[in-house]
Amino acid sequence: MYLIRDVFHTKPGKAKELVKKFKQAAPYFEKSGMQGVRVMTDIATSYWTVVIESEIDDLGKFGREVRGGATMDPEFIKIMEGYIDLVEGGFREIYLIE
Repeated sequence: MYLIRDVFHTKPGKAKELVKKFKQAAPYFEKSGMQGVRVMTDIATSYWTVVIESEIDDLGKFGREVRGGATMDPEFIKIMEGYIDLVEGGFREIYLIE
């Protein structure tokens, strides 16, 4: 089992908009094999940081889904439209759960 965290640094004041998009998109993330999807915001150190955390069983499947699985659904695309305008940068962390 793997834990994945996608960390997004938003433009000032845009974290709430990104959180809204990710909450609407969560069912599509789960449809693609991500389990226990959580959307979080950093309240202690880095302002305007949004994190999506989930667990997956298969890294290969995750890679295929990221490149064109459930995230290519027209409704998902509509939900995520313009999200990149909210983001300044970010990174992904993948951990093996021991």
